[in-house]
Order: sequence, then C-alpha cells, then structure tokens
Amino acid sequence: MIARALTRKGTALVKMAKCSKDYEPAIETFQKALTEHRNPDTLKRLNDAEKAKKDLEQQEYFDPKIADEEREKGNECFKQQKYPEAVKHYTESLRRNPKDPKAYSNRAACYTKLGALPEGLKDAEKCIELDPTFSKGYTRKGAVQFFMKEYDKALETYQEGLKHDANNQELLDGVRRCVEQINKANRGDLSPEELKERQAKAMQDPEIQNILSDPVMRQVLIDFQENPKAAQEHTKNPMVMNKIQKL
Repeated sequence: MIARALTRKGTALVKMAKCSKDYEPAIETFQKALTEHRNPDTLKRLNDAEKAKKDLEQQEYFDPKIADEEREKGNECFKQQKYPEAVKHYTESLRRNPKDPKAYSNRAACYTKLGALPEGLKDAEKCIELDPTFSKGYTRKGAVQFFMKEYDKALETYQEGLKHDANNQELLDGVRRCVEQINKANRGDLSPEELKERQAKAMQDPEIQNILSDPVMRQVLIDFQENPKAAQEHTKNPMVMNKIQKL
C-alpha cells in the first residue's frame, strides 16, 4: 500500500514537472516506492521519468551559438597540436548541439591523432549519418580504417565519398594509397611479419568470418583447389568473386 501511494505521488509530480530539475523529486519518490515493493509498473514509470529528465536536460542545454564557439576553440587547439584540449571543446560543442557533423568530424581527427582509432571511427560514422554529403566524414573514416590497416574497407569508404564529391583531392589521394597497399599485398610484397599481422586481423573481421563459415563459399574454395572447371564457373558470379577478393 505504501508503494502504491508513493507511485501515485511520483506520477503526480511527473505531471507537474515543467523543467528537468522538476523530475528529481518524482524520480526519488519512484525509487522509494520500489524499495517498498518492486512493481513492474513503478519501474517503468521510473525509467520514463529518468528518460524525460535527460531529454529535457539536452533541450535546456542546447545552444548552437555556444556550440559554434566551442568548436572554434577546439579548432585553435587542434592547430596548436593540443589534441586532448581540442577533444574537450569539441565534446562540449556536441553537448550544446548534438546534430553538428562538423564537430564530429573534427573530434574524429583529434582521436586519430591521439591513436584512439575506435573512438575516431565512431565519430566519423556519426558525421556521415548526420550528413551523408559531407566529404570530411568520409576522409576521416577512411583515414581511421587506413591506419587500422583495413585497406579494403578504407577504399570502399573513399569511393563512397567520391559519389558525393567526385573531385575531392583528399578522397582521391585516399583511394590511391589504398590501391597501392592492396596491390602490394596482391604482389606478395609483404614481409612475413606484415603477412602474419594481416592474416590475424582478417580472422577477427566479422565479414571474413561470415564468408569462411558459409557452406557455399567453403565449396567454392575447395573447387578452386581441386576442380578447375567448376572454379571457372564460379568466376562468372560477381557476388562470389567479390567475396573471394575480400578473402
């Protein structure tokens, strides 16, 4: 009964809330109710209240003007090679305006300089998601993938960017660098250490794992070793050849 009364009180407080801080007493009341009796409905109301509070906080914090100022501060730090400081400014810029692809692009560049490649890749992908026509997103993503030695993926990224900006020199240079590395591997110019590293990285790639676990592709690989006539037929299938090229 106490839990039910507290839940009703929390619900009333939610309905009275006009700003993010107004949700705090409601959340506290729902939490007290759950200590008395763990009711699924009360738990849902608590989760809803916490989400509403977070959404309102973001709305209240939203300020494109301050976001632009913080991004410019980050740019100055980047020019001075103060990358950790630049990340802080770009992060604050994104808190003020989470929909700015430029800030994601710039922070991705910082993360790349700092060697935080997974974070850089995530920011570059978010940049592309927000604005698929913004070429910097593709150059950032391609650069991260190149540094991760995922040359095929980097090549795909640069080529995707060229669809939106066909004459972009950074994208064209990225394609050239990737093709050079891919051709180097195809010629067998890799050192034993490079070959071992590339094989290990490939085996961790989910796409490669899916290809190798595909019964059809396993048979294709067997045919390439044991049945030249069947192998010739496989080469006529663009999908099969694309997977072989990836391998």
